[in-house]
Amino acid sequence: MDEYAMQQLKEFEGKKFKNITKEGLDLSTDEEEKKKQEELTKANEQLCTVIKDTLGEKVEKVATSQRLSSSPCVIVTGEFGWTANMERIMKAQALRNSGMGSYMTSKKTLEINPTHPIVTELRKKVEKDKSDKTVKDLVWLLYETALLTSGFNLDEPNTFASRIHRMIKLGLAIDETETEADKPEDDIPALEEEGGDANEMEKVD
Repeated sequence: MDEYAMQQLKEFEGKKFKNITKEGLDLSTDEEEKKKQEELTKANEQLCTVIKDTLGEKVEKVATSQRLSSSPCVIVTGEFGWTANMERIMKAQALRNSGMGSYMTSKKTLEINPTHPIVTELRKKVEKDKSDKTVKDLVWLLYETALLTSGFNLDEPNTFASRIHRMIKLGLAIDETETEADKPEDDIPALEEEGGDANEMEKVD
């Protein structure tokens, strides 16, 4: 009920409500903070462009955030769109129209924390080589992790798990080139041998 009620309740006693899970949140209190935010935004323009190009249509845009302190990134929705919670509610409706899938998907904005160590190092990697495969893997991993922490569901949980496993292998220094093909095959008798045994049995009969 709260999700429905807050969409209609815009203000209380002259004070407007602001949904912090949506874009457009401005926490700057003075000109100095605004100037600092503008500098951070400019410094991360290339990183935001690379992230948007990597994620494609998964996000509407990528921007620097003012709302984050300890997290590297977060997924927010459009100011007039559905929140993650509302999207889950609508998708769970028993009588919903199956053709409303695209309509019920929130327009997502990925906001990155420009002062977070992960984002800082990722920016350095992009400046060095923006086509680095590791950068793309990390971008997808950050995006999918942000989906979960922001209350959304993963479209492809198996793909997310595969990326996690690759990161674990990397941490354990396991050679990624090892494949199933490199493992010894089980001893399976050849078909010719089976056929030969059958012929010998016929001769005995």
